[in-house]
Amino acid sequence: MQTLRLILIDKFIWLLSGAVMMATLLPVQGVAKDVAGILFNAGIFAVFLLHGIRLERHEVKAGFANIRLQGAIFIWVFGVMLGIGLLLSKALDEILPPDVALGFLFLGVLPSTVQSATSYCAIARGNVAASIVASAFINLVGVFLSPLLFALLASAAGVDITSDTVIKLMAILVLPFVLGQTFQKWLRPWVMQHKDLTGWIDRGAIALAVYVSFSAAIIAGMWSRVSGMEFVWLAAALLFWLGLAFGGAWTLGGLLGFVRADRKTLLFSGAQKSVAIGAPIAAILFVPERAGLVILPLIFYHLAQLFLSAPLAVRLAGEED
Repeated sequence: MQTLRLILIDKFIWLLSGAVMMATLLPVQGVAKDVAGILFNAGIFAVFLLHGIRLERHEVKAGFANIRLQGAIFIWVFGVMLGIGLLLSKALDEILPPDVALGFLFLGVLPSTVQSATSYCAIARGNVAASIVASAFINLVGVFLSPLLFALLASAAGVDITSDTVIKLMAILVLPFVLGQTFQKWLRPWVMQHKDLTGWIDRGAIALAVYVSFSAAIIAGMWSRVSGMEFVWLAAALLFWLGLAFGGAWTLGGLLGFVRADRKTLLFSGAQKSVAIGAPIAAILFVPERAGLVILPLIFYHLAQLFLSAPLAVRLAGEED
């Protein structure tokens, strides 16, 4: 019952699902598409501004004190998970549409989530402070590293990081984070007093990014370009990846001799993937028609990881009792 309650009250699950459904039934186009694009850019700017405001500097210093745990999470996210994504992308290239197969590589280069990884770590009674710092640090690094790794490994697919791309990444993702850190002293009290409002801004901006990308893909005939059997292959590959990601992260923590609290942090901070970073980067790197197909594995992986994390967190907490 507690697992079901966690799933039902997770607003992000319903927002992402609603964005995909709305894009399918009522894709944005024409003048509305231009307006949605402006709102999308403003929303992503606000999301990273809020990240900069929320993350206190003393949390960063405290989290980095556990070098072994932070290093293991970093290597798992940008090493092992990247390797899995690259292998699956190549294996599925002849089975799935090219941009959907490319989406597995894109999923592999992305950092982990911040909010859900920390929330489930807290429910499981893990090392929450280390989870906050690991997720925030990996996301900050991911803003720079993820597009570069993806462009390097996907150059054959026509992905190229130009000076315009770098400027846009800096303006929409990096600049707001720096501004948030700069003015944190004055803005953080207000942000923390209005967590519900700022939380909806976070989720709403990402849902809008998914809606805009999927709308363009729907108009370009996405559902006709991905057959039913191809969706079966997509689902099977993602379930296989989820098993490797969560099982491997937990096993690695045991092999490294981490205490259970740190193993839980590695589990949730290492195995999850962030649509909050992925959707904006995809929108910058690709035209909307391609972006919707590229983020298809990311959307389904993100939803699946939330459904899987809830019972895992509850069970791990119960084992402590």
